[in-house]
Amino acid sequence: MDLAYTEAEEEFRGRLREWLAAALPGLPAKPSPDDWPARRAYDTAWQRMLYDAGYAGLHWPADAGGQGATPTQHLIFLEETEKAGAPYVGANFVGLLHAGPTIAAEGTAGQRARWLPPVLRGDQIWCQGFSEPDAGSDLAALRTRAVRDGDDYVVTGQKIWTSHAEVADWCELLVRTDPAAPKHRGISWLAMPMDAPGITVRPLRTLAGSTEFAEVFLDEVRVPVRNRVGAENDGWRVTMVTLSFERGTAFVGEVVACRRTLDALADEARRTGRWDDPVLRRRLGRLNAEFRALWRLTQANVSESERTGGVPGVGGSVFKLRYSGVRQELYEAAAEVLGADAFDVDREWVLDRLSSLSYTIAAGTSQIQRNIVAERILGLPKGR
Repeated sequence: MDLAYTEAEEEFRGRLREWLAAALPGLPAKPSPDDWPARRAYDTAWQRMLYDAGYAGLHWPADAGGQGATPTQHLIFLEETEKAGAPYVGANFVGLLHAGPTIAAEGTAGQRARWLPPVLRGDQIWCQGFSEPDAGSDLAALRTRAVRDGDDYVVTGQKIWTSHAEVADWCELLVRTDPAAPKHRGISWLAMPMDAPGITVRPLRTLAGSTEFAEVFLDEVRVPVRNRVGAENDGWRVTMVTLSFERGTAFVGEVVACRRTLDALADEARRTGRWDDPVLRRRLGRLNAEFRALWRLTQANVSESERTGGVPGVGGSVFKLRYSGVRQELYEAAAEVLGADAFDVDREWVLDRLSSLSYTIAAGTSQIQRNIVAERILGLPKGR
């Protein structure tokens, strides 16, 4: 396992830093969190800047429209853009971090040519239609039906927690194409255009007051068979590829962001005099060690993915499990440092604390991650 950076990788880091220093001062102000059309425009404009500069889809293969860079170079990109305070992928995250890499790994040449360049240019936004009201942690229990009718599937059902459905052009959609098959074997992965007739989107307001999630109702929506990624009824395997990206690399930039937040938290503690509390100092010190360890684990997972064709392995579940807990601990420590200000919802840290509560659920619950670690890494028998 090689956790060191090569001379070429450090040269790449230097060029990226120079570009960020020149590009970031010219960005417009961030739009209001509640103005989703404006947020989409802001996020896609940044993505276009990355595309024009040659930094879009760094680690995607060249035949998928990417740069063919190594996962390590992509790791450097995430580290440096986060340190520089560059915009996050925002509304682009499903296309760039989930659907796009899945299509690059599992799609046909025609599907890659059709869907990936618009994602990389920032022309199109994707959302994720996986979870259902009765199929969250047990995702394979999904019941949204897709019935073959000639060259189309006719899709009926309901999805929930559909990220960025309110501004999306496409949806990575899981459907049941064989209700008689065992639940893991009757699923297919479809790309559904969000402007198709029969789709109703109803935003959901979160505890933090945001509306990036939605319920999506599907009433006999026609999706062309050519939009299926992978074979019919092989969607569960394709989904595992999607989830490996979601758990393995999608949170990398957030680790860097948490380390920056921890530094700011220490500065705030010094400013307010709370730094004199030895218990708090030990707590912040332990969090620093936790995030440094998570970063090393990230490097190890990236090293492994380089040896296995770029798809993250089950180490992503180890990362995701620990990161979810440590992120919550970070914002609990922030509440201690902020004192009464921890109830001021206008402060970004307070909203981040509310958001952190979802991380033990999003991208697979912590209970599911423990099962994966127990069965696939430790080799323990499945529970009954």
